[in-house]
Amino acid sequence: MHSSKIISAIDTHTEGMPTRVITGGVGTVPGHTMAQRRTYFIDHLDGLRRLLVNEPRGHASMSGAILQPATTADGHFGVLFIEVSGLLPMCGHGTIGVATALVEAGMVPVTEPTTEIRLDTPAGRVVATVNVTAGHADSVTLRNVPAYCDSLDNEVEVPGLGPVRYDLAYGGNFYAIVDPAKLGLPFDRAEQARILDAGLRIMAAINESRPPVHAEDRGITGCKHVLFLDPDSEPAHTRNAMAIHPGWFDRSPCGTGTSALLARQHARGLLAADAVLRSDSFLGTTFHARAIETTTVGDHPAIIPEITGRAWLTGTATYLLDPSDPFPEGFVF
Repeated sequence: MHSSKIISAIDTHTEGMPTRVITGGVGTVPGHTMAQRRTYFIDHLDGLRRLLVNEPRGHASMSGAILQPATTADGHFGVLFIEVSGLLPMCGHGTIGVATALVEAGMVPVTEPTTEIRLDTPAGRVVATVNVTAGHADSVTLRNVPAYCDSLDNEVEVPGLGPVRYDLAYGGNFYAIVDPAKLGLPFDRAEQARILDAGLRIMAAINESRPPVHAEDRGITGCKHVLFLDPDSEPAHTRNAMAIHPGWFDRSPCGTGTSALLARQHARGLLAADAVLRSDSFLGTTFHARAIETTTVGDHPAIIPEITGRAWLTGTATYLLDPSDPFPEGFVF
């Protein structure tokens, strides 16, 4: 066996969305914080991301998480989140997948009925509480980074669509929240090609005219997600179609997207302080979310979201790179 790389992984899916949890073969990325490690990885190691998420090892909607040593004294692990669009500051479904894998692989001390896992991410500390029965991770409740509504009732001119109104919120990544009915788009998976095309056009227009920047961390910027909200949604029961750069849909309800939507619902006065939001995906899977605290991010009122969802192990793998492979960073087809 000739290989210049040997990378071990536990593959999972969270309510339908894959997370390839990289458990070995990468080494420690330089940086004192996970934000610094993310920047270093983007600048120097991005070929490794492409190798793991692109074909032939991955696919057009592949997502993953690279385990790292913690950067805090009490952290269990650090995590870098990778996907076809790049390195995310935070990923909710990915964190649920990571926590599930860590428990079921025995990589953290496991206690029943709950196991708490402290994770350092580029967006900040997150805590995953895993419900455990006989060693099985039944569900994960994620205490996310602060989420806030950046702005309401924005308007951007989008080529081919005209003026598009959107709310902008942050839940670990930035999300433009759009009503597809106002664009003449049915909320129907049969129309997913049209919805995705609209989402990519909206992202591009926002990033060209008014790219969002995090109120406290200027390293977090740009809009790579458009959350199309089902017009039949209720304040406490929503369904979304999450269009993501460079051109795919989240299969899960999206953890950071649900956090952003929760912040937006509170900013609009649509939810009581202790109300639970049921967030359904385009696929029909579900997260439950609630605001457990209030805080501020810069000048913005903010919430601390708590998201509950499930993940399942789908396999373990060792990924190799033969030095003669003509696609050392995979390929996009």
